[in-house]
Amino acid sequence: MASPLRVLIHGGGIGGLTLAAALARRGHTVEVAELRPGLEALGVGIIQPSNALHVMGEIGVLDACLEAGYEWEVLTIADPAGNTLAAVPQPRMGDAPPANGIPRPALAAILGDAAVASGATLRFSATITDLTDDGDGVDVTLSDGSGGRHDLVVGFDGIGSALRTRLYGEKYTPEYTGFANWRVTVPRLPEVRGFVMSTAGESAKALLTPISDESMYLGAVFAEAEDFRPDPARAHEQLADRLTMFAGPVAAALAAVTDPSAVVYSRISQVTVEEPWHVGRVVLAGDAAHACTPHLAQGAAMAVEDAVVLAESLDTERDVPAALTAWEARRRPRAMWVQAMSRAVLRQETGAPTTAEEDELLKTGIPGAAHALVQPY
Repeated sequence: MASPLRVLIHGGGIGGLTLAAALARRGHTVEVAELRPGLEALGVGIIQPSNALHVMGEIGVLDACLEAGYEWEVLTIADPAGNTLAAVPQPRMGDAPPANGIPRPALAAILGDAAVASGATLRFSATITDLTDDGDGVDVTLSDGSGGRHDLVVGFDGIGSALRTRLYGEKYTPEYTGFANWRVTVPRLPEVRGFVMSTAGESAKALLTPISDESMYLGAVFAEAEDFRPDPARAHEQLADRLTMFAGPVAAALAAVTDPSAVVYSRISQVTVEEPWHVGRVVLAGDAAHACTPHLAQGAAMAVEDAVVLAESLDTERDVPAALTAWEARRRPRAMWVQAMSRAVLRQETGAPTTAEEDELLKTGIPGAAHALVQPY
């Protein structure tokens, strides 16, 4: 499109800020409405696989991410005692490194700074209270009293998306998988120089992910009742109880956890919007449209890919509706493949029954999936 657009992005997470930077760099007028009072990201750290790092290069923040994080090239699979079973080199997309671990707050700050430096406006403690799409534009009112008319509204507001509910009601509520993540930041052990995954039977998985020279996060995935929540006074002890079968670096990392408030617990859920991801000039992206389990470490990568492909589609198509149609045709097959593959790996790791389609996907394996995902998005 030749003329600059007015775009409202609902949600200032990883995907929303990436889109804000990508669009503002192209000369569009961009506002981000974020419900939280600031960019203080929840959680501990995040893996940026090569395709996500390629996106970071597209919006000009690759070097900042690598400086704030910890770059690595090999995925290590270990037994519960910490002995290496396999060391799997990770593929590259173009000139991007194979992988990087980074603290979530650092990534939020980098993306927020990039969005603002590109010309986007960030509005905190703000959410959509009214929205009317007349076909030629979208009139929006925000909870902070601001608003206006926009050419496009993008919902990057996460797995619990309020914009998705506005479009589809309660039809696409998150589906709990029966498993949950436990994560806590600890000092990086010298021997942990890349992502380490260790499993014990069908019920326990421990992960070590370096996110800076000084720190890493210990992650654990376990089956948990839907209504379970850690005891605020004993969360570190409850995590230790679940990891008694692990020795070596996992046990050493666990020994450093003495503060229950440092433990971050999150249920693993998924969402699949089966209808079109856009209705008129309002579109859902990232976890709002296709949240997946974390078993390929591709959730955030799919969101940032969504962002740059949407910006590109708005460049190349004749109008907003055509751009949204082209964008979804390009993004849906890849995002749905990641979701299906991630779910199949979850079922395989936990001994749950798999379908014939999942069995076929599992022939690719996690290493094969990594190679598939460094192909152009």
